[in-house]
Amino acid sequence: MKSQALQTPIEYLKGVGPQRATLLRQELGIETFQDLLHLFPNRYIDRTQYHKISELQGTATDVQLVGKIVSVKMIDQKRGKRLVATFQDETGVMELVWFRGHKWIKQSLELNTPYVAFGRINHFNGNNSIAHPELELLKTHEGQLRSLLQPLYPSTEKLSKSGLSNKVMGQLVAHLINEHQAAFSETLPKALLERLKLVDKSEALVSIHFPKTQTSLAQALFRLKFEELFYIQLQLVRKNLIHKHKIKGYSFPQVGSIFHEFYHKILPFELTDAQKKVLREIRHDLGSPAQMNRLLQGDVGSGKTIVAFMSLLIAIDNGFQGCLMAPTEILSVQHYNELSKWGNLLNINIQILTGSTKTSSRKALLEGLKEGSIHCLVGTHALLENRVEFKNLGLAIIDEQHRFGVAQRSKLWHKNEHPPNILIMTATPIPRTLAMSMYGDLDISVIDALPPGRKPIKTVHRRDSNRLSVFRFVRDEITKGRQVYMVYPLIQESQALDYKDLMDGYESIAREFPAPQYQVSIVHGQMKSADKDHEMERFIQGKTQIMVATTVIEVGVNVPNATVMVIESAERFGLSQLHQLRGRVGRGADQSFCILMSGNKLSDDAKKRLETMVATNDGFEISEVDLKLRGPGDLMGTQQSGVLQLKIADLIKDGETLKLARSYAIELLTADPQLSDPNHNNVRETLQAILLYKNIWNYIS
Repeated sequence: MKSQALQTPIEYLKGVGPQRATLLRQELGIETFQDLLHLFPNRYIDRTQYHKISELQGTATDVQLVGKIVSVKMIDQKRGKRLVATFQDETGVMELVWFRGHKWIKQSLELNTPYVAFGRINHFNGNNSIAHPELELLKTHEGQLRSLLQPLYPSTEKLSKSGLSNKVMGQLVAHLINEHQAAFSETLPKALLERLKLVDKSEALVSIHFPKTQTSLAQALFRLKFEELFYIQLQLVRKNLIHKHKIKGYSFPQVGSIFHEFYHKILPFELTDAQKKVLREIRHDLGSPAQMNRLLQGDVGSGKTIVAFMSLLIAIDNGFQGCLMAPTEILSVQHYNELSKWGNLLNINIQILTGSTKTSSRKALLEGLKEGSIHCLVGTHALLENRVEFKNLGLAIIDEQHRFGVAQRSKLWHKNEHPPNILIMTATPIPRTLAMSMYGDLDISVIDALPPGRKPIKTVHRRDSNRLSVFRFVRDEITKGRQVYMVYPLIQESQALDYKDLMDGYESIAREFPAPQYQVSIVHGQMKSADKDHEMERFIQGKTQIMVATTVIEVGVNVPNATVMVIESAERFGLSQLHQLRGRVGRGADQSFCILMSGNKLSDDAKKRLETMVATNDGFEISEVDLKLRGPGDLMGTQQSGVLQLKIADLIKDGETLKLARSYAIELLTADPQLSDPNHNNVRETLQAILLYKNIWNYIS
């Protein structure tokens, strides 16, 4: 069956019809033959054994029996009736029971004819019975395409009540395969099948639905998982290669005097080996005529900003401008303060543009940008406004890019005749399997080591009953001249959730740490921007010792003197958020602490999150646990998880298969970028079908 035939509407499959087709569309999204063929079973029941009735005492599981129905009767009960059939084999007698569908079931039953009955055994008053068994004539059972490992398909209550039981779904799939198996076509290159010892596509599809053995099922699963991941990676790798060949960027051939002056005379510390490695990767990209399109991952405090600044210096040395765009005003100001401090020493003009920039300053800034006297512009999405024109933007750096929409980011690309080189930074560690699937079209750099001298943050979990001792510890740290964050999940009290809210917390902190001995700041997302900045600035300058805040401080606050992070209702936060919050401390030379406060009742997931935070400071290790707990869709957000709507592969369990698929995708496209080799015709056709049908499983035949 070629891909076009697979798009036949499902109502035209024998046994479906318009009514069932409507249900299949509504409940499972099955529109075509192809959709049904790729409705893969959730799990399998072992149908290799046939039990005898005399063996059933004490059994409370699914069983399969061969016997005859010797009598049928209808029994009245308090609510309605039940149909009872007496079923016997050579060892004993039991009952088969139906509570609905009596009329057509009674009419269909044949007395004294061999049947195969399958279902869960019930025991009552010493008697065995099966309610609503799967029942099939023995001669039909033996003659059908079937599996000793019975597939269990995804279903809904509505489908079951409408007669589209698991058995019926299996029959529909069997009919589809029986009718069209001879025409299934291969989608992977022959050489790849041989190298990986993969079963062919036709065999895989039959075995996934009707496996004869555990081995045949395992082979089918691996083949189909590899195929799904291979074609996702093939698209991403191909996009990257096309990008490099077709999209011309600005080449920066020299690493000039400004870069060298900063590196040799101003840089106050030695770069880590990880930072040096990433800089080499960026310098290589910037020296080529193709547009750089690189993702820079680095844990909290790993030194991404200095790498970004030195990348900007390469652009400036070559006569180009740069920009750094951040998702919040707080983070923009943070970057500006750090970059302008170095820029002043190098006589580089670095400016900032946010929604708060005054009109009088904005006009001069825009003129300086357009005529080239401003070397680098830091800012929020205000950089994307049409009136923001660069003379020659050569490098655009985007921090925490997942907070910007695709349309927003693309505006930066069109500030010049050619798109600028792109460096995307994130302090949110991304599990490797997720990075390969979400950002597989980008080149990825990782800073996986902290600068020397940084002490690991000590993290502890404390219950509400320990609050007084926590306050004593906080008081001791303030006495040493340190500062403290106290973070709350909610701004106003929620009746539905029993969590400490920000305002209640602020009042209790103010009572526990009274003025004038202590000064307390408060910052949350509902404050006016000017008020927020004022409170933040007081804390940064050391005028307040305690910052009571929501997660508005998750990203972008750098106060080396802050050594304690207390997170209230820590069970309420996700792992990634907890890790980002913890990263606000530990930025100086002093020992820092993170205290996770929680109630006494914790879910299993909450316990796992808090235990993970106490056990490790490694953001990548934390991200792997987060992936297992939340899944890829939740981790990336609904807008970005479309590519991860996998039918059969699982990013959490099939990481090694993903790596294998990506390596073979790279190898294939490196050897044959245009897929013009006749041996790759089926791969090229499959990719074309993906573009046509917009779904990886809507084309594979």
